[in-house]
Order: sequence, then structure tokens, then C-alpha cells
Amino acid sequence: MNPNVDARTPFAPPVVDRLSVRVVVDSHYERFLPKATHPAVGIEHVGEIRGRQMSTLAGEWGLSLHLESEYRGAKSQYLLDFGYTSEVLNRNIDLLGIDPARIRGLILSHGHRDHYGGLVGFVNQHRAHMREDLALCVGGDTVFREKWLPARVGEAPVSWGALDRTALTAQNIVPACCDAPAALEGPFTTGCIERTSFEKVTGGTRVRFEHFSDAERRGELVLDEHPDEHGTCFVVQGRGLVVISSCGHAGIVNTVRTAMKVANVPKLHAVIGGFHLGMASAEYIGHTVDELAALRPDAIIPMHCTGAPFIEAMRHRMPDRVVANNLGSRFTFGA
Repeated sequence: MNPNVDARTPFAPPVVDRLSVRVVVDSHYERFLPKATHPAVGIEHVGEIRGRQMSTLAGEWGLSLHLESEYRGAKSQYLLDFGYTSEVLNRNIDLLGIDPARIRGLILSHGHRDHYGGLVGFVNQHRAHMREDLALCVGGDTVFREKWLPARVGEAPVSWGALDRTALTAQNIVPACCDAPAALEGPFTTGCIERTSFEKVTGGTRVRFEHFSDAERRGELVLDEHPDEHGTCFVVQGRGLVVISSCGHAGIVNTVRTAMKVANVPKLHAVIGGFHLGMASAEYIGHTVDELAALRPDAIIPMHCTGAPFIEAMRHRMPDRVVANNLGSRFTFGA
């Protein structure tokens, strides 16, 4: 991984023959889903876990995805985000048969607890069996700043904590700042997401940071603009670009457009992840659906914070493109 990309050199994203995305942590688990098929993506849902009849996958508010890609027979695995708690993450890692020793690297999409909360506990439990040169790819050092939840009327803001950099470095997990596009072994990350669409920054958290504005100089909390959020993407041979947006606070359209620009790939194959539209107005959702439809993805797999109204709108507008998600499911792209 080389996050230090020379701006004078065109970015060359890696290409893979095959990609599998496994949902390790998400909110919902339905054990009795029927078999599903789709022309653009292979779909495997998890029902009974053989040999573990007394256990079940656990859902929580948060997201974690296991990414396995293959190129010319060589395989590479990454873990993208880590859910809200290590208890749920470690439980599901075990039940799904994911071997931490095979994980090539870690990626954190942004600094919200429902995405980093399980990281330190996961590392503490598995570090002795993982590769020595394990790095954590982050979109910028601001991922480690403290977040504050908005206050209700008459109440003080509540701290949502911060990712513990010291605990990670103590386990020889070295954060790699990928604020520019970074090629990993299979995936690439977008670097900073450009804000060029109609979309507004969502998420609601507040930060006390850097003292750039008058409000910050007065010590006030200001809206978190999520400068460290980045997308994780793959170029699948013969299929096109797969874009994974864990939350999309900077806008799912902005995320996809940035990925397409960075990779210089005109074909959008799939959009996966959280789109943070659960609280959006019908007009805003409609505009988002219009923009995504114009980009013509082969498949859209909404997860986590996307929200039922957007999923319903997509099913009405592009019913043949929407793929239902479930905790434990594996989605495969490519030959």
C-alpha cells in the first residue's frame, strides 16, 4: 500500500478478476431467506450455521464487511469497518469462519463509533495470529478526533468518544493516512470525497477541532464535515467499478462520482453500503435516485443507515437493480 500518490502521475487502480463482499456486522438478520439470484451478482444468504446449532449471528447498529478479491489466482482479504462492539464483531467473525490470519489489511471508512467501535477489541483478541505488517488505512488523521452527539433542548452535548490510537499502536497497528487515492492489494480507496453534487453533509455529529472558525476559537462545537471519509472500491475485470460507501455522509452520489473520476472507469457495476438517507425528505431521496439512475449501475445493495424510504423508492424506480441485504450474506462479482 502506498498512500503517498504523486499528483503528477495518473492514478492506476488495481484490477481484480473476482470480488466477494461478506456482511459481518449489520442491523438485521433473517435466518429463513429463500435463495436469490441476480444477473450481476452472486448471492449467498446464511441460514443455519452447520455445527453451531446453539449459536446465531448477532446484529447491531453498525457495519463491518469482509472483502476478498482474486487476481490471477492470488487472493487478498481486507476487513472494512468494525461495527459498534467487539463482542458482536468477534462473535460473527467466528461463526462465519473468517480467519483473521488471512486478512491483509484493515480499512476504516470514517470516525464514527458504529464503524470503529469493535476495532480495538478485535485486534486485542486476534493480533497474535495476524500478519506482523498489518496496517489500518484511514482517510486522514481527523478520524481520531472526539465526536459529540447533538444536544437536546436544555441538555449538554454528549461525547461519543474517539478511536484510541494509542491502543492500536501498542498492538503494532500502524495507521496509514490515505487522504489521496491509495492502491491496496485488490481494492483502492478514493481519498477525500469531492463535494460537487446537490448533496448536503449528513450525520449530525459535532466536533471541537483545529480552531479555524470564530466558533471553534470560542471553543464551541461545530458540525462535523467528515473530511476523513473515503470510499473503498474495486475494478472488476469485464464488469466495471464496485463502490462501497459505508455511510455516505459526504453523499452517495459524491462518493460514486469521486470513485469513477479517481479510477477513470466509466462503467459503474455496483454500489454497496450505507447511504445515510433514513432521515432524508422524499424530495431529497427522489433527487438521489435520479442521479444514481443516470449513472446506470448494474446492482445496488443498500445496507446499514440507508433507510427504508430510499430502498422503497429504488424498488419502484429500478426494481431489477436492487439487491436485498442480510447479515452474513456474501455478494460475489466477476468470474
